[in-house]
Amino acid sequence: METLVVHPQNEAQQRAVKAILEALQVPYDSEPEVDNEGPYNPEFVTKILEADEDIKAGRFTVIKSEDLWK
Repeated sequence: METLVVHPQNEAQQRAVKAILEALQVPYDSEPEVDNEGPYNPEFVTKILEADEDIKAGRFTVIKSEDLWK
C-alpha cells in the first residue's frame, strides 16, 4: 500500500479531507503544521543560530587535532 501526503490550502479543505477519510473509515495521522521556511526542526535551527552567535562573540574553545587522542 502507498502513503499519500495531502496538502490542503485552507481550513475548509482540511476539514473536508478529514471528513472523507473518516466516512471511508481510512485511518490517518495528523501532525502540527511545519514552518515552510525549511526542512529543519525550528528548535535545531535555533541551536545552530545560537552556536553561530557564540562563535562570533568568541565563546568557543580550540582543540588542536594532535591533542584529540590524548
